[in-house]
Amino acid sequence: MGADFFPEYLETLCNSLKSADSAILEEAALLISRTNASGGKVLIAGNGGSAAIAGHAAIDFTKAARIASMCFNEAALITCFSNDYGYEHWVEKSLEYYAGPKDLVILISSSGKSPNMLNAAKKTREMGLALITFTGFDSKNPLRSEGQVNLWIDSHSYNVVENVHQVWLLAICDRLIASNP
Repeated sequence: MGADFFPEYLETLCNSLKSADSAILEEAALLISRTNASGGKVLIAGNGGSAAIAGHAAIDFTKAARIASMCFNEAALITCFSNDYGYEHWVEKSLEYYAGPKDLVILISSSGKSPNMLNAAKKTREMGLALITFTGFDSKNPLRSEGQVNLWIDSHSYNVVENVHQVWLLAICDRLIASNP
């Protein structure tokens, strides 16, 4: 192992975090705030590490920011809907069953190419719901252009992308907490 790995890795991570456009982060915060003010809730979904980020964010939005939020990480829900509708459709089916007309959806996908996230984005549009996306990898990934607000990180490293997504999403949460103590 090289002695330069950690300093270089941490520098990459810091630079990636700083690449955020604060105006886009603010736009996401305002969209979430408006959803809450209108009586809507925030629905968050992702796969793998992104699902863990979704769970963490949903708890913090609900408890700390007092914004009703939920994620679709229940194993029984995922396996039931995947079995009945196919894995590529379980998130869109979750939206059909749980989303209301005032809700906002946040989809997190490192690649921006996951079929279940793309189908969920399509369902979100069909339902007329607001959408925020968090993606990485290729700048032209298909999920990146689906939301009203789209946050993208220029990295092909899963851990860099997921760490940055989590920090950005929780920074939005902290912004909302700060504006409504």
